[in-house]
Amino acid sequence: MKYLDEYRDPVLARSLLAELTATATKPWAIMEVCGGQTHTLVRQGIDELLPAGVRMIHGPGCPVCVTPLAMVDKAVAIASRPEVIFTSYGDMLRVPGTTGDLLGVKARGGDVRVVYTPLDAVRIAERNPDRQVVFFAVGFETTAPANAMAVLRAAALGLPNFTVLVSHVLVPPAITAILDAPDNQVQAFLAAGHVCAVMGFTEYEPLAARYHVPIVVTGFEPLDLLEGILMATRQLEEGRAEVENQYVRAVDRAGNTEAQKAVRRVFRLTDRDWRGIGTIPTSGLTLTEEYAAFDAETRFAVGDLRAREHPDCIAGDVLRGTRLPTSCSAYGTRCTPRNPLGAPMVSAEGTCAAFYHAGRQSTVEES
Repeated sequence: MKYLDEYRDPVLARSLLAELTATATKPWAIMEVCGGQTHTLVRQGIDELLPAGVRMIHGPGCPVCVTPLAMVDKAVAIASRPEVIFTSYGDMLRVPGTTGDLLGVKARGGDVRVVYTPLDAVRIAERNPDRQVVFFAVGFETTAPANAMAVLRAAALGLPNFTVLVSHVLVPPAITAILDAPDNQVQAFLAAGHVCAVMGFTEYEPLAARYHVPIVVTGFEPLDLLEGILMATRQLEEGRAEVENQYVRAVDRAGNTEAQKAVRRVFRLTDRDWRGIGTIPTSGLTLTEEYAAFDAETRFAVGDLRAREHPDCIAGDVLRGTRLPTSCSAYGTRCTPRNPLGAPMVSAEGTCAAFYHAGRQSTVEES
């Protein structure tokens, strides 16, 4: 299959690993920002095959995982209302809130539906004019254009019964927060290729210059990641700090300008809470004044809802890359994909789920 089989070639993988081993002369810590990249690294065992001293730090790039607990509670509260049809991507249904999840609402008779695009939710609103239809708009810059198009479509159709519960977050402010943290260990980044396919990578260039940190836009297949790690290591060894593009088959510097226009029309910047991390200034999107009527938080008066994380969940440390899932006392016992304590064990892009499904064993000694 084009762009799949050839990017999983074991002969080329061994060649890249050999070149990486010859290149790395010092210890280096590189963070992959994207949860999809994390799953490839862990599932394929790439993180364990790297030369001694080259270490991958798994970052906060899972959109389900960074959705704050309070936002999940807001979703549960809205979805529990009898007049609401609540729509979402499948991963969000099992993310635990304070007192339950969306799947539990559905089990109790709530009308919670999985959709594959926000435009499906718009069509549901068209067909059900007597019901309030809400779409859970989560994700990084990758999903923002489609969610913007859904709002624009609903506005064009004059649908008064369609709203979005917005929890969009942005990658560059998260990188900034990581680099500004006093315990930061990250020396280079692999940027998410799908985010850059939308946004381009001009936003990363000031970060690379300001913090003198290499950033390599990287794809998601094993050879993509190995080449991205090699490119980042070369920069580190040579003392360079540039934005390079490994994912040339899908990304250019400018990105998708039409998608960017749709996002700017519907959304504006806002401070955003990140699960387990806290508030990062101007790190999220919210609806502009022109489209404020489509804001589910306002319509259902859940904006002031607050929540607390489970005391045994180290999601924040995992998302910041300061701890591995296997160092959590609940990992694999009280916290599993079937019974998760936190979002990183639920999502298809969550680091905890990646470690669990790869069979990584806990490093916590039983008392």
